[in-house]
Amino acid sequence: MIVPTITRALRTSAPRRIPAAASFAARSFHSTRPAFIKVGDPLPDLDALQEGSPGNKVNLANEASRLNSMIILGVPAAFSPSCSATHIPGFMQHPKTKDYDQVAVVSVNDVFVMKAWGADLDPSSDFGVRFLADPEGKFTKAMDMGFVNEPIFGGLRSRRYSIIVENGKVKSINVEPDHTGTSVSLAQHVLGSA
Repeated sequence: MIVPTITRALRTSAPRRIPAAASFAARSFHSTRPAFIKVGDPLPDLDALQEGSPGNKVNLANEASRLNSMIILGVPAAFSPSCSATHIPGFMQHPKTKDYDQVAVVSVNDVFVMKAWGADLDPSSDFGVRFLADPEGKFTKAMDMGFVNEPIFGGLRSRRYSIIVENGKVKSINVEPDHTGTSVSLAQHVLGSA
């Protein structure tokens, strides 16, 4: 009979050995989540962001190292009501925004959507805000700022946040506790009253 022969062969065979590399990987795995980017940290050094076209890669860490100050605004979605009516316009119109060398909006969207959104919010480029796409969410994941809400956004999105960067390092972080709200990341909370 075939079945007992197979069973006997399985019982008498030598125990499987896990290769050393796999054993090391198993020991190195941690189930704890990485911490959010913290005050004093540099930005993730990635060429993951895009501006204007897929071939125009942007590395905010490199840019931040050459600038005195920068504001990075993370948003859940381009063209969403709170992003378009409150969060981004609040920074565009705040008088203290001009004190920063650069303001960049980052969203897990494709580059064409971000370009259209920038043209919609700042048609004549008067405010100089950059609209950067994070199409694969690599920058967002590296900052540990991602969340998933499939019923509304369809997949991975960025939490709403405002980060001030000075001399290449994070100076302050304001992350919405519910991911999408507007309680701590708006211009008046980050930059003070106008």
